[in-house]
Order: sequence, then structure tokens, then C-alpha cells
Amino acid sequence: MENSPIPLRKWFIAMYLIQSHKKGISSIQLSKFISVTQRTAWFMLHRIRYGMKDMLELQVGGENEIVEVDETFVGGKNKNRRWDKKVKQSQGRSFKDKTPVFGILQRQEYDTIKRQHKVIPTKTVIEKIITRPAKLIAIVIPNTKGKTLKPLLYERVKEGTIVVSDEWKAYNGISRVFNHQVVDHKRSQYVNESGFTTNTLEGAWSILKRAIIGTYHKADRIHLQRYADEFSYRYNTRHLSDVERFNSSNINCRLTYKQLIRWKAA
Repeated sequence: MENSPIPLRKWFIAMYLIQSHKKGISSIQLSKFISVTQRTAWFMLHRIRYGMKDMLELQVGGENEIVEVDETFVGGKNKNRRWDKKVKQSQGRSFKDKTPVFGILQRQEYDTIKRQHKVIPTKTVIEKIITRPAKLIAIVIPNTKGKTLKPLLYERVKEGTIVVSDEWKAYNGISRVFNHQVVDHKRSQYVNESGFTTNTLEGAWSILKRAIIGTYHKADRIHLQRYADEFSYRYNTRHLSDVERFNSSNINCRLTYKQLIRWKAA
């Protein structure tokens, strides 16, 4: 916000709105809320997203902790394209029209307590008390090969962690460092014999996809990491109220408009 001609009140409103909307807020909608141009709102949102990366965990896991890993692909679908704009051989893990994103998610921990119903005195309910929130790291990657995924795993996940993945061959060999559990989706297996699953991370991906499809409609590959950081921060703080999340913000970096345009031009 240094030397910004935009009033500080509008910056705070923008920060509150992007953090409190589960699927984000578009630059057009924000421009209407705070009475600025769409280009200004777009720049403000990207600057806030850029700051969110400093509030994310750098490493997750630990002895006997469960971490799910999976990749998703962000981009359009051929069935939604006009016949002359369809991309050939873009099925499956093709990156011609999609960008892969690698996810590492440490599950939340919680306790359950019985308490009296707030409205019906004769009834008791079981309430979930979160003791440790979930931690999600989403990283935009060039491909899903083992030489790309494994270094990220070794860097971001502590040794001895229980790592749950699907049957993708890129994860072969990580059992030397982690307790590797495989869920074979090709065989329609969603919970393996030991009771492990990647459904938590699959659910997180569904929220990310709905945000891009329903709110942003399109995210350029060059900017996608900032959208991923925005989503990760909001997911990791979803146990907080909107006010608590806003008060816990600690953005200490800066992205200039020239940098943003230069990345886009590249």
C-alpha cells in the first residue's frame, strides 16, 4: 500500500472481501463495491494474493502425521469449445490446454465433546473442536513427472510422515523417506485396505475449481500461483471467523504494477 493513491479504507475493504468470500471475488465485482476501475481492482487483488503467500506454511507433516498429495489440472474443457477451437490430444495428463497444480494437505485434528443443545434443553449434541487446523500447500508445476514432484515432497514434507497418494507412477520410491500409502483410483478404490484416502484433498480441489469456473472464469498460467496461494490461505483459515481472519493478516511484501505486467508479457 506504500505510496498508493487508493485510500487505505478501500484497501482494507478489498482485503476483507477477498478473505471472506469462499470462492473469491472478481475484479469487476470489487470495482463496483469500492468504486474504482476494473484494472485498479484487478491490480489490488493480485497484490493482496501476492502477500498471502507469506502467511502459508513452508513445511507440513511429522512422525505419524497424515499428509495427502495429489495433482489437479486447471484449464478449459474440449466439450465446451467450438468445433474449430478444440485442442487435439488434450485428454488425461496432457498440458496443452491445462496447467497442473500439485497439492500437499495435512489433515486437521479435532476433539469431540458433548454439550447441551442451545435451543432444546433436553437434547445433547456432539460438537467438533478443532485442535489443529488443516494445512494446504498448492504449487503450480510444469509437469507431473517424478523429477518434479519428488523434490517438492522432500522439501515440503517432514521425514517419517504418512503420505497418501493415488497410484500415479511419479510417487514410486518415496517409501524410502515416508510411510507411503497408495489408493488405487484406477480400480475404483477410494479407501485402501488400511483405511487411508485422498478424499480431503479431492474436496479442496473441487472448491478451487468452482472458484475459477464460477468467479474468475479464467486464470492465466503466469498468474495461477497467486490464485493458488489465495485459495490455500483461505482454506487453511476456514475455521476462523471473517473478522478473526482479517485481524490475523500480516502482509509484508509488495508487488508493483510494472512487475505484474512484465510477468504477463513474458
